[in-house]
Amino acid sequence: MSGQQTWLTQEAADRLAAELAQLEGPGRKDVTAKIEAARAEGDLKENGGYHAARDEQGKMEARIRQLKQMLENAHIGTPPASADGKVGAGMVVTAVIAGDETKFLLGSREISSGDLDVYSEKSPLGAAVLGADIGATVKYTAPNGREISVEIKSAEFF
Repeated sequence: MSGQQTWLTQEAADRLAAELAQLEGPGRKDVTAKIEAARAEGDLKENGGYHAARDEQGKMEARIRQLKQMLENAHIGTPPASADGKVGAGMVVTAVIAGDETKFLLGSREISSGDLDVYSEKSPLGAAVLGADIGATVKYTAPNGREISVEIKSAEFF
């Protein structure tokens, strides 16, 4: 993931920075307190609370690394207008997929406000539409092995 650039709105960047600050401050203190309390109970081999707290700590540290990397490589603001008529990251794509019209965001879940489905550029659907011309029909292979046709109707920046 290193070096991957992500377009973020100022609102999304602020939201992620607040989450990072919470995890690095109060979040770390809380999980450390849980580990210490469980450690005080005695035998660590059979201490479920201790192992659960350590797992929570590992997940939290992974999220902290993810947020730091994302914010370091983020471009804050509005992506440049696409004059080339192609689908790009950070765009809301309207497409007909297997006969049904749908809208989705191509990019990271972190930039979404939650009201749209989000597909990574690395997902089968995302890879198929990334760089495709508006009006084109592309195909991709779903995880179940079925080939799915996608007609791109429009794409505009989120």
